Amino acid sequence: AVVSTQSTGITGKLVTSTDIDIIFSKHKPKGGRTITIKEFGLILDELAAKRFPKKGSAEEQKAAIRELIQGKGPGTSGTTKTVKAGGTERLTDTSKYTGSHKERFDESGKGKGLGGREELVENTGYVGNYKGADTYDKSH
Repeated sequence: AVVSTQSTGITGKLVTSTDIDIIFSKHKPKGGRTITIKEFGLILDELAAKRFPKKGSAEEQKAAIRELIQGKGPGTSGTTKTVKAGGTERLTDTSKYTGSHKERFDESGKGKGLGGREELVENTGYVGNYKGADTYDKSH
């Protein structure tokens, strides 16, 4: 059903999103929600015959539908856009964070991940803030 987005240009007078759903259901495994690349090719071939009935051969129809969707991905209709209104800009500016929250981000504002959230323990045998680690002269 991802193919049926308006950005690909497959849907129209001859092919509706219902047609695409029916063809998809016919080719997908029973109880499954995904298809393989081979099954996707079969779906495209079936859609080509419906979308381009006046093209001469089946090969011309297949080439035409592949050219139609080439370089296009799934559409994003109905998704929420990011809004920078009100206090959002101020609240998401990591340079203004203080305290333990500041430790979670590097200078560029990129998150440090788990290392920024947890106090990772180094089992060196020294206490936490000891500065002279590994300076003991072993000749004694």
